[in-house]
Amino acid sequence: MKIPNHVAIILDGNGRWAKAKGMPRNYGHVQGAKTVEKICEEAYKMGIQYLTVYAFSTENWNRPKDEVDALMKLLRNYMKTCLKTAEKNRMCVRVLGDKTRLDDDIRQRIEELEKATVNNDGLHFQIALNYGGRDEIRRAAVEIAEKVKAGELLPEQITEEVLTDHLDTRNIPDPDLLIRTCGEQRISNFLLWQLAYTEFYFAECAWPDFSKQELEKAVEAYNRRDRRYGGLHEEE
Repeated sequence: MKIPNHVAIILDGNGRWAKAKGMPRNYGHVQGAKTVEKICEEAYKMGIQYLTVYAFSTENWNRPKDEVDALMKLLRNYMKTCLKTAEKNRMCVRVLGDKTRLDDDIRQRIEELEKATVNNDGLHFQIALNYGGRDEIRRAAVEIAEKVKAGELLPEQITEEVLTDHLDTRNIPDPDLLIRTCGEQRISNFLLWQLAYTEFYFAECAWPDFSKQELEKAVEAYNRRDRRYGGLHEEE
């Protein structure tokens, strides 16, 4: 079986999962964070080299303040846990998104986590925080425009490769497989540039219930796809 090199996941359904159990939404987010830990381990055992998860979008700030505050508290705790996990499993961690809106202590923990794991040779794990695909492309365009203004780059030199090199995901291969949980079938402003030739898989279960078996089902579905487009294979 061919294992995708890079899998991206939209972690959907934490709140609905908790509500179905008569628990507050924040309980679902806590359990969802535990599922992330498990899937990181299972993905690497399976042979996946890159795993990117959509943890907090630019639109998530519009949620009720108590839920956002709880998510930020969970994020602070998760940064500590992730550092321990990374040390144990030699995981290389990178955070995608606009970090400027995050509190100073969170930004500091992100910087410490990225520096501490940069040379690790295990799973490459990307966490999208305050991330939006349109915002990422906008920020890249601003950086390129500034270089043009400074005379460092000519407009005709702006290629797809140049834009790619200014994205949060620079030096990371595009996803081979995108998984979204809880039955939703949209990409919700996630990796808009990078998903051009990605296979999509929609799991019915909510994220806290996503397991090794669900990941295997997604990879099996990926293997059944005919990948003869975008230069991947020549047409017969």
